[in-house]
Amino acid sequence: MGIAVVALAGIAWWTSRLYTGAHTEIIIQSEFSWDQITPSQSLVYHDCFDGFQCARLEVPMDYNRSDGQGRRFAIAITRLPAKVPVTDSRYGGAVLTNPGGPGGSGVAQVLVSGKALQKTVDSENDPGIVDPESASRDKYFDVIGFDPRGVNNTTPGFSCFPHLFAQRNWELQVAAEGTLGSAENAFWHNWARSTALNTGCAANLSTPPRDGEEALGEHLNTPPVARDMLEIVERHGEWRAEQGLLEQRQQDHMHGYDPGQSIVARTRWQQGREKLLYWGRSYGTVLGSTFATMFPDRIHRAVLDAVVDVDKYYFGEGPNAVEDADAIFDQFTRYCHAAGGDVCPFYVQGGPAAIKKAYLALEEALYNRSLPVPASATRGPEVVTWSDLKIILRIALYQPLYGFPQLAEIATGLSQGSGAALADFKVGGRSPSCPSDQCLQAGPWSAECQVSGHNEAYSSTAILCADAEYLQDADEEEFKRSWASLQEDSAMLGDYWASLLMSCVGWKLKPKWKLTGPFAANTSHPLLFVSNTLDPVTPLRSARKMSENFPGSVLLQQDSEGHSTLAAPSVCVHKKIRQYFQTGELPPPGVVCKADVKPILGASPSTQEGGMSAEDQKLYETLMEDAQRVAIARLPL
Repeated sequence: MGIAVVALAGIAWWTSRLYTGAHTEIIIQSEFSWDQITPSQSLVYHDCFDGFQCARLEVPMDYNRSDGQGRRFAIAITRLPAKVPVTDSRYGGAVLTNPGGPGGSGVAQVLVSGKALQKTVDSENDPGIVDPESASRDKYFDVIGFDPRGVNNTTPGFSCFPHLFAQRNWELQVAAEGTLGSAENAFWHNWARSTALNTGCAANLSTPPRDGEEALGEHLNTPPVARDMLEIVERHGEWRAEQGLLEQRQQDHMHGYDPGQSIVARTRWQQGREKLLYWGRSYGTVLGSTFATMFPDRIHRAVLDAVVDVDKYYFGEGPNAVEDADAIFDQFTRYCHAAGGDVCPFYVQGGPAAIKKAYLALEEALYNRSLPVPASATRGPEVVTWSDLKIILRIALYQPLYGFPQLAEIATGLSQGSGAALADFKVGGRSPSCPSDQCLQAGPWSAECQVSGHNEAYSSTAILCADAEYLQDADEEEFKRSWASLQEDSAMLGDYWASLLMSCVGWKLKPKWKLTGPFAANTSHPLLFVSNTLDPVTPLRSARKMSENFPGSVLLQQDSEGHSTLAAPSVCVHKKIRQYFQTGELPPPGVVCKADVKPILGASPSTQEGGMSAEDQKLYETLMEDAQRVAIARLPL
């Protein structure tokens, strides 16, 4: 049967959710179902999803409960196996990933992007061709994604709605009413909706199923997830040792006893001392920084890509995150002007300033009067709005490589009086859902009515509001001051970012285990921070600050715009990340890598035939394909 890997869009923090109230599905043909796996306290991998392996790891809901009892999570884990066996001397370990969010599905990330991640961290040499000179240095890695607590396939899950049909109706109403800034009364509509949604959802999550048991919502925040990562690392080490023992016995049987027991020696479980290999993007840098603070002696390699200021995230302290967003829009106008009308359909004479003026005129026109769009051969009639255009703008700022051309196309249509392209996009993001027969028989709020993979936006709220408790306490006037500050910092993204701050209104649920900071540490191996020159929501300034908090770490800058290194492929950046995973060597401080492709303008001359080595060309093609897959899948970043 087809398994849907779902990336939901909606209220989220450091993420690239591209539209509200909808989701995109990538169908992976597989007979696998998570119900086929019995959760266990050790890792037991099962073949799944054609070339991957899956496990469900039991962890305590409350790590601080001393009696060893209580509820447990079954963490959904998907592993892309290394290109060499774990018993091979070239096996480098398992790289854990987090795609962002909070609430992003690591399982979905590995299924969509795992092979590209593996291409970056692995040695460039073919593992099937053993070169005695390089074999001792080459490393090949597993890539492991997991669904954090409350997310996607990890159980127990939750829903804020009695069934998916009610959720979809709610999301359509949210989209119809418009985002913050879309009308004079939009504030009160959004405030009322956040209050209604969060009051009930938090109340459900704060109620334990039985007396004396844990309430799910008190254990969804980031510090317990960091502890879950440590458990995954430890249990993977235990599993590796088991595989090593089996292989050693087989080799001894076939070739005679090995006095040094070399396979056992190199696969031995370093109990209580296993170390993390990690690549986290966006919110994944919050998780990575939290892990490094809690367990500084358990870092082997950690890449933090699109770096969040954790003090801003947890406590609201520091500058707004959107300070560079408008500069990215200015890049759109420059690239469109440089490309000319043959390449950029929204080109107008007069330079970048004229292009910006033309775009702002479209926003103003839609703000004052929405545009009717007649039915087409593939959809019904629609009305496109200011809010719809702002969603397209947000995509462009997050993912300029694919978002800038889309913005140019849609803006051109609007300037000519046609909203067809925007209407097509809007309808493509919808996914109506009728209750199943099983749901109707079991009744509202039953397990049969909850569909895995469709709750990510609300998981994001549950995690964010538990982490950033200050957001729960904001009243209307305090929020309006924050909103005004965001609008001042970014005319393009300020309203959207304010809507994220509103996402915890009415949420009254505190976590059991939280950290008060400081988020800083001397780690057992230095961290590698990576940031774009211009990022819409994780500015370069944040990366510089966080690097200072972790002595010995280095900031690698990618001279591009957009959110995370996925926004603009750079062979230079990925080769330095590869070197870090292969040898532990960091790039020198101050290194700035160019992107190999610029939005609208296209690839740089170095990517043309003969401009790269054969291996660099393969890496470049992999990065381009991955960026396109992520843009289509709309995974959180």
